[in-house]
Amino acid sequence: MIEKTIRMNYLYDFYQVLLTDKQNHYMTMYYLDDLSLGEIADQFEVSRQAVYDNIKRTESLLEEYETKLMLLQRYQERKELLNNLKILVKENGSPDTMIEIVESLEKLE
Repeated sequence: MIEKTIRMNYLYDFYQVLLTDKQNHYMTMYYLDDLSLGEIADQFEVSRQAVYDNIKRTESLLEEYETKLMLLQRYQERKELLNNLKILVKENGSPDTMIEIVESLEKLE
C-alpha cells in the first residue's frame, strides 16, 4: 500500500496540471492530506462511494498519462544514472563509462 501511495504522489506531482479542480482536490486530500473517504465526502457533501469512484478514475487517468508520457519513468532513470555517475566520480571511475552515462542522460531529454 505504501508503494502505491508513493507512486500516486509522484504521478500526481508530474500530471496534476492535467487534472480537473475536483480531481486535484480529491487527490490532494486523500493522498497528501491523508483524509479518509468519509472526511472528503463530508467536505464536498457527496457520498463516500462518489469520492472513491472519482479517486479510482483519477488514479487510472494518472497511470494512462504515465503510459503515454513516461515522465516518472524518465525521472527515475535519470536519478539512477546521476547516482551512478556520482559513484564513478568519487571512485575515480573510467572516463569512458562516465561519458556513456552522460550520453544516456542526454537521450532521456
